[in-house]
Amino acid sequence: MAGGSFGPAGVAKERADQYQGRVTAYVIISCIVAAVGGSIFGYDIGISGGVTSMDEFLEKFFKTVYKKKQHAHESNYCKYNNQGLAAFTSSLYLSGLVATLIASPITRRYGRRISIIIGGLSFLIGAALNASAVDLGMLLLGRIMLGVGIGFGNQAVPLYLSEMAPTHLRGGLNMMFQLATTMGIFTANMVNYGTSKLHPWGWRLSLGLAAAPALLMTVGGLLLPETPNSLIEQGRREKGRQVLERIRGTKNVDAEFEDMVDASELANSIKHPFRNILKRRNRPQLIMAIFMPMFQILTGINSILFYAPVLFQSMGFKGNASLISSALTGAVLCSSTGVSIALVDKWGRRPLLIVGGIQMIVCQIIVATILGLKFGNDQELTKGYSIVVVTVICLFVAAFGWSWGPLGWTVPSEIFPLETRSAGQSITVAVNLFFTFVIAQSFLSLLCALKFGFFLFFAGCVTIMTIFVYIFLPETKGVPIEEMILMWQKHWFWKKIVSEHSDESVVKPENSLGA
Repeated sequence: MAGGSFGPAGVAKERADQYQGRVTAYVIISCIVAAVGGSIFGYDIGISGGVTSMDEFLEKFFKTVYKKKQHAHESNYCKYNNQGLAAFTSSLYLSGLVATLIASPITRRYGRRISIIIGGLSFLIGAALNASAVDLGMLLLGRIMLGVGIGFGNQAVPLYLSEMAPTHLRGGLNMMFQLATTMGIFTANMVNYGTSKLHPWGWRLSLGLAAAPALLMTVGGLLLPETPNSLIEQGRREKGRQVLERIRGTKNVDAEFEDMVDASELANSIKHPFRNILKRRNRPQLIMAIFMPMFQILTGINSILFYAPVLFQSMGFKGNASLISSALTGAVLCSSTGVSIALVDKWGRRPLLIVGGIQMIVCQIIVATILGLKFGNDQELTKGYSIVVVTVICLFVAAFGWSWGPLGWTVPSEIFPLETRSAGQSITVAVNLFFTFVIAQSFLSLLCALKFGFFLFFAGCVTIMTIFVYIFLPETKGVPIEEMILMWQKHWFWKKIVSEHSDESVVKPENSLGA
């Protein structure tokens, strides 16, 4: 069966209305188990901020920060400003960036499962090193191994979810990754609250418990089936069809299987996916793979989640009050992600991103205004204003949780054709981790330098990204993953680029399925 003239750009024949099947328990269980990989990312985000606010941890590894923290005259905004402390948080994301580039060819050649397993094992090693650390070098080595785990996990899990999910529920099932991430953050916050009372070794327990989600991810990777897309790409068509029939609950999967085979033949004809992804026909996907994760981090959410206890202590919240406040934001993030799962395949991606962006802008301006007027270097917020700040921050976190949080991962993972999918996901993860590293490393210094203007900086970023989505992002709801190329051809802006450069494509070879 001839496939059309768009060659490596993806499947060029619309067969979505011929897809059959139902949501099976098999695919739901597979997606839930795979999504646990997101919990290791979330657990680390949540645990880092709590541990760095514990006196015993600071006294052992960061004595300068510990001494500054004890001085009442120290600027509220600057008492935690230390590049070494920032490196503890950010080193993980730098190693994750490198790891995801290594994970890309492994994920493509050997499948999604192997990357999930490698990620889990690396995170196990990192958790053990951190829990038993005796000096800063051992602590940072553990963080680097955690980063390797996150690099492999974030590369493979979103792809796995996108490829296993049926088209009409792909958004919701893909968001299992973000739901697991938010549950990891909330769990970490609650762990920190409990371990902060265990002197002097509570911080070791906080870091060591990262082994729990890592173990679930490793065991899950061993038990999960490989995706049919990956099996077909590896030349195992019969096995791929068997898995497809099993996850769709029907043997009538010809249309979807044909799309996968077409995409696989194109994918196998591409020997250098990173070089191919730079061609102009792939420009829309490349732009989204760069800007979506970049904007997701530039919402400022990681600054709040990384350093929530530190941030709340800087605002005058004392001891356990700061940990409770950060646990509250974690709970809000987790619950709001459920809202997104329920609405994304009904309302679509664009409305959630745009409305969520507007809500975040308003919240950041309110927080900046209160801090600018009522909070200075040597004064604390009154109880009333403290409640307002926490409430508005929770509203900000909720907006992120049902919009940019899950969709920052979902959209890039579903828009690439098979031949560049692993490379595209690698770019997405690398950009995400790069900006996560930059923000994590610079946050304490930015807070010291910009003070309340820190929130205005991120409000400006959210304004830009909301406009970007409104203008450039087409709606992907209900579009089969192997037919995304057709969506770009219909978009008012991207169709000019995709159509004008379709001559770069090669005609797809005939396959053996027949017309």
